[in-house]
Amino acid sequence: MARVVNRVLLGLVGLVLIGVGGSVLGVGLGGWWPAWWIHGDRHDVLLSDAERTHFRDAGWWWPTVLAVLAAVVLLALWWLAATLRRRRLTEVLIDTGDGQGALLRGRAMENAVAGEAARLDGVERAQVTLTGHRMSPEARVQLVLRPHAAPGETVTRLTAEALTNARDSAGLTSLPTEVELKAVKHRAERVN
Repeated sequence: MARVVNRVLLGLVGLVLIGVGGSVLGVGLGGWWPAWWIHGDRHDVLLSDAERTHFRDAGWWWPTVLAVLAAVVLLALWWLAATLRRRRLTEVLIDTGDGQGALLRGRAMENAVAGEAARLDGVERAQVTLTGHRMSPEARVQLVLRPHAAPGETVTRLTAEALTNARDSAGLTSLPTEVELKAVKHRAERVN
């Protein structure tokens, strides 16, 4: 969901910037624009002297402008940090039944699932990444399949063996998983 929101927001911001930049470029190149548009002539400026000095005597104007600009910069930095933030789960909380719980390192669970998945017939390499929350983890599995592998059978065995073992051993009620399959590249065989 976060990826979708991020892409939609980036798309909307991009469209607005392309629209405004394109209109300024069009007016600068001598194009025609409606009378209500902010620029009407190629020699027009963004803020005229009258517009720029209109609120000079109002004590609230420049602090408000600076506060809005600072808020926009902080929002942009927060967005950048959220986009670049590492989403890998570092630990999984296991319910031990005594009210205390135990912590399982996320990397250990990833390695266990990847090792078991790599031993499946037809799998060349496996990589597992845990995401989500420590009480309800989600797995992202990337499998590189050999040329003879049957994708449907491989995913079925992955679900029935590696993922079921991981879910049961960690005491989880569910382990939602996204599986990405890729084929290993191989050279063409020669026929003599």
